[in-house]
Amino acid sequence: MRISHALCVLRDDIRAIFRNDPAARNLAEVLLYPGLHAIILHRFAHALYRRKVPFIPRLISQISRFLTGIEIHPGARIGRGFFIDHGMGVVIGETAEIGDWVMLYQGVTLGGTGKQTGKRHPTVEDEVVIGVGAIVLGAITIGRGARIGGGAVVVKDVPPHSTAVGVPARIVARRDPITGVSRRVEQLPDPEGEMLRSLHDKVLELEARLIELEAVSHVHRKDFHFKHNELPEQLWQTLLDESASVEEEYNQGAGI
Repeated sequence: MRISHALCVLRDDIRAIFRNDPAARNLAEVLLYPGLHAIILHRFAHALYRRKVPFIPRLISQISRFLTGIEIHPGARIGRGFFIDHGMGVVIGETAEIGDWVMLYQGVTLGGTGKQTGKRHPTVEDEVVIGVGAIVLGAITIGRGARIGGGAVVVKDVPPHSTAVGVPARIVARRDPITGVSRRVEQLPDPEGEMLRSLHDKVLELEARLIELEAVSHVHRKDFHFKHNELPEQLWQTLLDESASVEEEYNQGAGI
């Protein structure tokens, strides 16, 4: 029964690779993935760790780290369908708990914040995606279906089906788990948009001043003028259209 369970877990780990990595074309290639090697070695080390076998689990962990560049403490609890994409530099601490169908990118750290004992590493619930270089610290919980942006530093709980980005990480969107539709909850700074708004306002101001000068000088060349506000509105509409598409891509998790 235990062997059959282990084979079922291995099957799900392989399925997770096919489901999340478009570069996975066949089983032979997937068997070369360092993330798969790391999780297989970890599951063996964790089984020995739970039986309180001394030294050997840690030795297996260090061998895995040497071969794959992925460091997983033997005490970490990891569910099925776990996928580490590329994987170099990933660190998972001793008391970390990871649910089913979780995906990590390279450079992710699930670490502690000090030398305290007991539970000191994150709990990552099912179907979470953590982006490149993200750092999750302390005994916090990343809710089911959450997404952590690349390079984020997370030190507080993240609600389920939320997107967190930044340093320190903040919740910027929430996703309906049924429809998959995202809704922004925070507007991030947009320096390029602010610059274009300023240019838009300045063009309108200069246009108004030019009309006043022409009225005083009694010289008016209609062919030198666009229809009132025509050019700025065209530019502004283009900005709005592009911003809407970029925002929609971001809400759907682009770049995470």
